[in-house]
Amino acid sequence: MPIRLDIKKKLSVSSERVKSVDIHPTETWALAALYSGNVTIWDYESGSNVKTFEVSELPVRCAKFITRKQWIVCSSDDMRIRVYNYNTMEKIKDFEGHSDYIRYVEVHPSLPYFLTSSDDMTIKLWDWDHNFDCTQFFEGHSHYVMMVRFNPKDTNTFASASLDRSIKVWGLGSPVPHYTLEGHERGVNCIDYYPSGDKPYILSGADDRTVKIWDYQTKSIVHSLDGHSHNICSVMFHPKLPLICSASEDGTVRLWQSTTYRAETTLNYGMERAWALAATRETTKLAIGFDEGCVVIELGSDDPVVSMDGTGKVVWAKNNEIQTTTVKGLAGAIDDEDALPDGERLPVIPRDLGACELYPQSIKHNCNGRFIAVCGDGEYIIYTAQALRNKAFGQAIDFVWSATGTGDYAIRESTNRVKFFKNFKESRTIKPATASADALFGGHLLGVKGGDSAVLFYDWDSGEFVRKIDVAPKEVYWSDAGNLVLIACADSAYVLSYNAATTASAIAMGQVSPEDGVDGSFDLLYEISDTITSGEWVGDCFLYCNSSGRLNYSVGGKIQTLVHLDTSSSGATTHRILGYLAKEDRVYLVDKSLNIVSYKIMLAVLQYQTAVMRGDFDVANDLLAAIPEAEYTTIARFLESQGFKEEALEVTTDDDHKFDLSLELGKIAIAHGLMEDIPPDEKNSIDTMAKWKKLSDAALKISDFELTEACSLASDDFPGLLLLYSAVGNFDGMEALAAAAQQKGKTNVAFIAYLLTGNVEACADLLIDTNRLPEAAFFARTYLPSRVEEIVSLWKADLSKVSETAANALADPKSSPDLFPDLDVALQVERMFLAQREATKATGIAASDYPTAKDDLELDLIALVKSQAVAAPPPPAPPAPPAPPAAPPAPPAPPAPPSDEPPENPFAVDDTAAKAAAAEKAQAERRAMEAAAATERRRAEAEAKRLADEAAAAEAARVAAEEAAAAETARIAAEEAAAAEAARIAAEDDDLNDFGDDW
Repeated sequence: MPIRLDIKKKLSVSSERVKSVDIHPTETWALAALYSGNVTIWDYESGSNVKTFEVSELPVRCAKFITRKQWIVCSSDDMRIRVYNYNTMEKIKDFEGHSDYIRYVEVHPSLPYFLTSSDDMTIKLWDWDHNFDCTQFFEGHSHYVMMVRFNPKDTNTFASASLDRSIKVWGLGSPVPHYTLEGHERGVNCIDYYPSGDKPYILSGADDRTVKIWDYQTKSIVHSLDGHSHNICSVMFHPKLPLICSASEDGTVRLWQSTTYRAETTLNYGMERAWALAATRETTKLAIGFDEGCVVIELGSDDPVVSMDGTGKVVWAKNNEIQTTTVKGLAGAIDDEDALPDGERLPVIPRDLGACELYPQSIKHNCNGRFIAVCGDGEYIIYTAQALRNKAFGQAIDFVWSATGTGDYAIRESTNRVKFFKNFKESRTIKPATASADALFGGHLLGVKGGDSAVLFYDWDSGEFVRKIDVAPKEVYWSDAGNLVLIACADSAYVLSYNAATTASAIAMGQVSPEDGVDGSFDLLYEISDTITSGEWVGDCFLYCNSSGRLNYSVGGKIQTLVHLDTSSSGATTHRILGYLAKEDRVYLVDKSLNIVSYKIMLAVLQYQTAVMRGDFDVANDLLAAIPEAEYTTIARFLESQGFKEEALEVTTDDDHKFDLSLELGKIAIAHGLMEDIPPDEKNSIDTMAKWKKLSDAALKISDFELTEACSLASDDFPGLLLLYSAVGNFDGMEALAAAAQQKGKTNVAFIAYLLTGNVEACADLLIDTNRLPEAAFFARTYLPSRVEEIVSLWKADLSKVSETAANALADPKSSPDLFPDLDVALQVERMFLAQREATKATGIAASDYPTAKDDLELDLIALVKSQAVAAPPPPAPPAPPAPPAAPPAPPAPPAPPSDEPPENPFAVDDTAAKAAAAEKAQAERRAMEAAAATERRRAEAEAKRLADEAAAAEAARVAAEEAAAAETARIAAEEAAAAEAARIAAEDDDLNDFGDDW
């Protein structure tokens, strides 16, 4: 049977003739050497041009990766060898290698060497650790040496192909060949060694249009392959697949089976002659160079052929070799100090089981792990898992195991024929109710993938049709209990529940519909919108890898990400799930290079989460007791994601998580208690300060100003304290904030705090201390005019270090009083401000005074003081002259006649005199007030006259200075004009004199 390989074209680009190709072992890169003189690196996953090197104006015949140095080495028809760093594109070396065209470059797999072969009929060995010196020279061919290849079994030997129709085998220690292989009728263009050490074969292709396989031990031809119609330019044993590849000038690439030498397929992409082939043992990719471009194809899948049973025994296939190992106990116990960390490669020790008679394309354990089935080449073989003894075999396109019976399985013989086997014996044959059966899926029911984008399920025992699900599956995963099934499609997955009792009852009673199967056998539970590449059921939880490299698990439709796995350069996942060991609480994964890694996932945790998703909190609480406290934080984060934050706060043991939850739930006291318990060595950490800030914001939301202040003080949140103190009117706090902010270097906050408390002296000092002298000078001009002169002198001294002229241009009140109008009034206002500050310092200004006090902010104090001075009352008049002497007393009056009224009281006081005295006193006070007002008015007039005189004098001085400056300017201009005129007259005289002399 032929090898069933699904060939996919990964890259197809048009270019100049491609003389050489190579594939990077780890990156998704293909290297192409072009006849135009360039070397190009293509990304075959994205199809983009990664880099292009302009090497030569002549053709480049060969280019190879040296991955351990991150180099490419290339040879061109100018006989030179060039080495580049493919990351930086730096040219490492450029030297002349041969005296004729260099045909091929071969890099040693481990040593710092590479070989070159040339049309000068020689081979040279170059050592890049010794400045690319030619350390050995090999001569013996009589025609062009077209190719050289190292022997992977013995890297000290290599073979060469020449147009002299021979193949020679050489050793690195000898300049002469060990032996020669002859058998081609025309020149040999290409050779290759068998990649593994079990066969001593050399492959060759020649201009006689044949491919020959040589046994270099017996020096005989093992087989000759015919089929090409033109010269063969490149041949190779594929390093991963059992294939021989050959490229010819007839434009085709032929694939042959390397064990039977049967022709598998012929590829023709219509790009004219095929010149070069390349592949790596890491992937199933094949690069081909044509006349008109480059093509990269994928031969089948590069997923590892591997399987693991329920006890941790792993079996895998490398080509036809079957190996086994066990992963049980390799990762170490959970509490073991020497346990490997999650994601570390397990140190597995493989054991050879033997060789398989067919090429394995899939390998699967049965339900109890006693047997393995190997399928490939259209055949299957069942072996015992321990000793690889043959149990059964046959022809089949697909093979699947039952989930229950030890020897129960099914095979797909064709697109319309499926056979059931019971205890390794055929039990029945069915024809699926679909146009074409394209694949089989094992499990508790047999799944058949239909060609009409559907999956059909059949009962193992009776072969009865159970149900048809209208989706296009890639894989079907059954839970161990058989009650859940996941159908993975291209970009989504569907989880269904399976009712085994209903199905069994319907089959027993004959109530199975040929069209619809058993009603009620399946119910859709939920959909997963993700691309699942591999998966495993653990109870009711589904673990899976998705296409973007994440290890996730789904519980009740809720997706949780466990870890981000390594991906390829295109972002695709490189891992698949092997299985889960409940006894070790670990899930095991394998990558494409058969490296096995593991991650710890507690089974009890998964069961707890499943119970929570079902809403069964009684069971969840019972399970919680069986979970180690180290996993409580994982449980809490799961509860938080499901909206159970109160329960998460009770469960979590992580202080950071508990702090965040308490803030979200508004439990400020718990968060404050956690902050108080922080160790002293962590109190000043950035994380702690951020937490204090969060707590401060939370306390501010509920108007807990005391806690807000405490949190802000603990976190040195000076802006927050400034906002708080200014809002609540905390004068003492504002003063303390100003001092603390200045000490911590937060000068902006300190300045504002000093200004709000009226400490203008500290504001000025702060500006001076921070060398903000211009700002300090203008600040003093407004708030502290008494310090203007002091600060301007400091400003001058500082500015003189930069510009003496600019420093001299600065004015101060002492040297230029005329430039500081109303300075004396400003000084008076300053004294008034300081006096009022002292008067209100102890008590402050009452909040009830705000409606009237706020208008004081708009007052122009200088203008107010000046206006009050002008509006003062006139001074009192001069005192009056003394009064003339009083007249002589009058004679006493005669006694009054008797009257009928009662006599006056002899002790009564005469109020006439008292009234006269009071009037005289009031008159005196009025005169005194008038005199004082007159005095003040005269003083104000004198002051106003003095200020007017000073202003007039200043204006006169300014005018005089301007006139003097104008006069000086005019004088200088006149002198310059006179000098210019004199020079002109002198020049004219010289010209006249010269003219006269010449004449």
